[in-house]
Amino acid sequence: MWGVLAIAFLVVPFFINDYWEKSVLLPFLVWSMAALGLNILTGYCGQVSLGTGGFMAVGAYACYKLMVAFPGLNIFIIVILAGLITAVVGIAFGLPSLRIKGFYLAVATLAAQFFLVWMFNKIPWFYNNSASGMITSPERLMFGVPITGASAPPWATYLFCLTLVTIFAFIARNLTRGRIGRSWMAIRDMDIAAEIIGVPPLQAKLSAFAVSSFYIGMSGAMLFGVYLGSAEPTEAFGIDKSFLVLFMVIVGGLGSILGSFLGAAFLVLVPVLMKNIMVGGFGWPADLAAHLELLFIGALIMFFLIVEPHGLAQLWRMTKEKLRLWPFPH
Repeated sequence: MWGVLAIAFLVVPFFINDYWEKSVLLPFLVWSMAALGLNILTGYCGQVSLGTGGFMAVGAYACYKLMVAFPGLNIFIIVILAGLITAVVGIAFGLPSLRIKGFYLAVATLAAQFFLVWMFNKIPWFYNNSASGMITSPERLMFGVPITGASAPPWATYLFCLTLVTIFAFIARNLTRGRIGRSWMAIRDMDIAAEIIGVPPLQAKLSAFAVSSFYIGMSGAMLFGVYLGSAEPTEAFGIDKSFLVLFMVIVGGLGSILGSFLGAAFLVLVPVLMKNIMVGGFGWPADLAAHLELLFIGALIMFFLIVEPHGLAQLWRMTKEKLRLWPFPH
């Protein structure tokens, strides 16, 4: 892990270009942050959520309003504040989890997804009465270098997102290993038994919704402010984004911090690789390649669910165990 981080911070910024920034690295970092948030809620606490896209929209619009209202505020602080605002919204929509669970909770969070996207579409205050209904990220600097806007260099946006994801991945790892994480896992495994032994379900479930929404809100702010630069709620934060993050968590491994990164890498890099092979290599039409990508990724998801339900993280754990024993399996 330390070797990967050293290469990511000390080597990649010197070789990054616009293509790698926009097509590979920034999408991977943004969706990794979203997958971390959903994994905390679904993988560690067992609360099913289909409202990830809506909570990302909350983070994006909070980031936009903060950037417009406070022009001198640091973009790093803006992203964190956007996450905190999303955490408050996540607690509000997490209240039904105290009474319902499973399929019914998934439907409740799905309703939150549609409601939030509808609200950002219909209330002009959120997009400052723009005629197009889109929000556009103003330019913001850190240490004299633009981080948002058209003039931001690839290495700066990459390092900004990488720093955020690295810091909060370590925080998530420590949270899940501590008292809060153990209370989440107790609620996930058997909520009635957890309550009997003294784990408060109100505190555990709402804290999981708050922390999860905080991470997802930051990913929405990064997606809008640093990666895309502009957004429209229906296209950028539709229901397909909620399912995309859920598939990342399932493929990577539920209840695993590493699995969030592996799932994000899988569902970001595989479509890019297939597009380069089919369109760039074979010269196939782009629309045909897009449909084949969906079919192939869907088949791979089904394959992983059948062969290894615990995801790529479990495959990595098994590989490590075999390498520890090799070549003396006895």
